[in-house]
Amino acid sequence: MRTADLDPSFTREARGRRFSGLGGRLNAVASAAAIAALLAACAPAASPSIVPSRAPVASASIAPASPSAASAFPLTLTDDEGTSVAIPAEPQRLVSLTPGTTEILFALGIGERVLATDSASDYPAAAVQLADVAAFGSVDVEQIVGLEADLVIAGGNGYTPPDAVTKLRSLGIPVLVVYAATVAGVSDDVELVATAAGRAAEGTELAAEMRADVAALAAAAGSLPKPRTFYEVDATNQIYGPADDSFLAEMVELAGGSPVTSGSADTFEIPLERLIAADPEVIILGDAAFGTTAEAVAERPGWGVMTAVRTGAVRVADDKLITRPGPRLAQGLRSLILAIHPGSTLP
Repeated sequence: MRTADLDPSFTREARGRRFSGLGGRLNAVASAAAIAALLAACAPAASPSIVPSRAPVASASIAPASPSAASAFPLTLTDDEGTSVAIPAEPQRLVSLTPGTTEILFALGIGERVLATDSASDYPAAAVQLADVAAFGSVDVEQIVGLEADLVIAGGNGYTPPDAVTKLRSLGIPVLVVYAATVAGVSDDVELVATAAGRAAEGTELAAEMRADVAALAAAAGSLPKPRTFYEVDATNQIYGPADDSFLAEMVELAGGSPVTSGSADTFEIPLERLIAADPEVIILGDAAFGTTAEAVAERPGWGVMTAVRTGAVRVADDKLITRPGPRLAQGLRSLILAIHPGSTLP
């Protein structure tokens, strides 16, 4: 079972699916109602490399891009899985298979080109109205072909099934696979997606803004105390939180917490005994959107001995913002800082 997106994600984009977290694999099977997708990938985001490819092909049903924008095509990019992806002309018919990439495309100002998304793409509002051609673990290849997509952006680490990626590529549809395994990788992927979509300049600007915002927030949090902090992804059956080398652990560190982790580089399940021994001073409920409350945590057998439970430091943060690898990641970091350090003054 895999782990993540971002947006990645790394959290739950939908309950009852595999846990696709940023930065590793989940080695235990969760209950059907317990775990959902964390968007990202198992390797750091690659910087786009551009080389000539095939001649441009104009879209038949959508006006071609301006000459200045189209001049960068054809091109070939290396995606986050190390695959060279040839894009013959500036894409006009886009399909996004992760919520994070959907947000990136809309933030780049080309949401009108997006024909379809996955079922977890719920932001911005315009994306909700689009057709769903994928859910976690499944892709409707036939529908994507019928839409005459000229670029599909998929999720790595198994979020988009590899066989679906292979099939689409065999049918001549370029598929760019992205997976941000680190916070820096999220802004790198913004630039990669933007370049693929013919919006390299806009992507550079957006990524620079993201990096600056994250850096400013991390600097502000860096002067604060570092309470032992456990970010709860799920505890329906087993307990899941950050793996040692995960995106989520990095976010907690940037937010001014000392992350309580699973003790494994890539396993997100943490035994209750280990959690009790770590004695978190703050517990953040990433699963609050699914009904988990501080009161419910206090009633769990064995949890009452932890400092966070005894002192009432069990808090809620916006899980989608924190874990979805997209343009709103700095907002997620702000949410996490304020959950760990309520009342903090932030830039």
